[in-house]
Amino acid sequence: MKIDSTHLRLVGSCPDQVGIIARVATFIADHGGNITASNQYEDVRSKTFFMRYGIELLDTEMSASEFATTFRSLADELQMDWRLTDLAQKPRIVLFVSKFDHCLAYLLHRWKGGDLRFDIPCVISNHETLRELVEWYGIPFHHVPVPKESKAKQAAFEKTGELIEQAKPDTIVLARYMQIFPAWLCRKYRHNVINIHHSFLPSFIGAKPYHQADERGVKLIGATCHYVTENLDAGPIIEQDVVRVRHSDSIEDMMRQGKDVENTVLARGLRYHLEDRVLVHGNKTILFS
Repeated sequence: MKIDSTHLRLVGSCPDQVGIIARVATFIADHGGNITASNQYEDVRSKTFFMRYGIELLDTEMSASEFATTFRSLADELQMDWRLTDLAQKPRIVLFVSKFDHCLAYLLHRWKGGDLRFDIPCVISNHETLRELVEWYGIPFHHVPVPKESKAKQAAFEKTGELIEQAKPDTIVLARYMQIFPAWLCRKYRHNVINIHHSFLPSFIGAKPYHQADERGVKLIGATCHYVTENLDAGPIIEQDVVRVRHSDSIEDMMRQGKDVENTVLARGLRYHLEDRVLVHGNKTILFS
């Protein structure tokens, strides 16, 4: 299917009530729209309704912004938290990385091959290690060292914040960026900063999770793609997966096996996010297939 400005995606959540689906579907039809995909879910505990609709506007005179403006009155009546995505617009993704290259290389490969559809205005790193890889793809690379001293670290993240603003991203991806994102940046880009953590959260939060797993003698190790919040490695989870390890596996063996899981979990989690399949509900997520 050709993607143009007449193809939209509408996602939202609101208090559960009679007639939500009928009213939204009627609105879409009355404004020249055809529903091409439909997902809905009711959380019975919180009495919250969640929805995701693909829409093809048959009335090509109506733009995405006009559709959004017109829909707002119905959304207000339903007390709906919602967003509308114009599929003609590629999302902008800023990637953060430190020295580990596997997640970055995997995303760049999938992006270059067209498997993941987005633009990359820049990559930001606290080390120079991966500049050559990034620039080989023709992507601007910004090196912002992050010293340990408190005031210098604050200045570094202020510089980082300026670079992010200049890039105007829709989403920020921490592809093994080995720094704690400051709380003010977490708040500013809430539910739009995605991290890959190399453990099956909530197990082994923080640094060196493979070492923690080895000490505990676990039989499964994993990776977790989650939204970044002010609480370390505790944001809403988007995607997870595991791989089995043996008692004879060293930490290096675990790290080697874990890299493959990290790659696929981050790529899947990012795809779900970009396709508006993830709706945050408290500290959990609704994930539409």
